[in-house]
Amino acid sequence: MRAVQTDIRQYDDGMSTTDRSTPFAGRGHDHARCVADALDAAAEVCQRIGARLTPLRQRVLELVWQSHKPVGAYDLLNALGRERDRVAPPTVYRALDFLVEHGLVHRIDSLNAFVGCAYPDANHRAYFLICDGCGSAAEIDDTQLGRALERSARDAGFTTRREVVEITGLCPGCRA
Repeated sequence: MRAVQTDIRQYDDGMSTTDRSTPFAGRGHDHARCVADALDAAAEVCQRIGARLTPLRQRVLELVWQSHKPVGAYDLLNALGRERDRVAPPTVYRALDFLVEHGLVHRIDSLNAFVGCAYPDANHRAYFLICDGCGSAAEIDDTQLGRALERSARDAGFTTRREVVEITGLCPGCRA
């Protein structure tokens, strides 16, 4: 298990990656910086744990971060296929497995898609807000929600192995 470490990154619009009150990227969001920060954080995580962030793994991570919308493995395969000769599906799945295993991306089960982890340098539970309008997804880490879920499971005599919470609705941009 990774140690909890807080790393606040400020964006031009004043929103930081650790600002849980505004999880959706707002106007003025510097997406190029967002992608660069995600790649830097991935390099730091891999260096700290002694894992290799190969060029292919890095490129898959970069493609996942191209937008804040979940992306499917075959979309990644198609994008890589336009850049390289013969990329087989197992290659992409192995890269995604590595990125998920090391907390750099999350799998959104209901969409069978992947999204970059907003907090790769912290041990956390990820909950997702998924916009029905624009398709964007935002990761939130809410300790109160986590405690409530733990308590409900424990009260039911249930032992949790994996926790996935996905909430659909409308993001602030689509609501307006």
